[in-house]
Amino acid sequence: MNRIFINAIFIERINRFIVHVDINGEVYEAHLPNTGRCKELLVKGIPVILKESYNKNRKTRYTLHYVENNGMYVNLISVTANEALYNSLIADHIKEITKPYNIKKEVTYGNSRIDIFCQSEGQDIYIEVKGVTLIEDDFLQFPDAPTKRGTKHLEELIRIKNNGSRAIVFFIAQHNGADKFKINKEADPIFHQTLIKALSYGVEAYVYKTIDEIGSYELTYSIKMIEE
Repeated sequence: MNRIFINAIFIERINRFIVHVDINGEVYEAHLPNTGRCKELLVKGIPVILKESYNKNRKTRYTLHYVENNGMYVNLISVTANEALYNSLIADHIKEITKPYNIKKEVTYGNSRIDIFCQSEGQDIYIEVKGVTLIEDDFLQFPDAPTKRGTKHLEELIRIKNNGSRAIVFFIAQHNGADKFKINKEADPIFHQTLIKALSYGVEAYVYKTIDEIGSYELTYSIKMIEE
């Protein structure tokens, strides 16, 4: 059975993965597949969009997919940033990677799992993907909270680059309310410094926006990263 989108109202976040929502006057628990703080998005009374699951083994019947912010819906499903990049690589829509082939998700490199692997012009390319939902001071910003995991991923990309492959981090905007991007060094100065180090070693970093449609997981165009 196909899952369908359901309109609801956000009530509160119970923990990292569970929220309360109001569906037609009834309160339900819903799964939140995003570990970011999202405090500027998850505001009591804001409209949200859910998907219903028919998996009887799930503890929660619904998953929170989108939250309204400044008149547009923000995708809170972290893995859809990966899906959007993967789909765009398949369609050969990423200008920085020429005619990619052998495109794979979740590949092993040493003791690490890398989001996406592909090849282009005979070269191996390893890609980490970071979904961006925070807008502050008219900038898309990443991260919205300290991310030791994100810093670890950058260190892994440095190692990959040093071993002779291309290594890239893509920041994928899941909020289309701004056209400028910068690293949120106030939230995590260690991630900021590690990215600077990674770029100095030749790791590449790009920022792309997603199609602003419910249920669409593709990229539209790249935007500039503001370096500070």
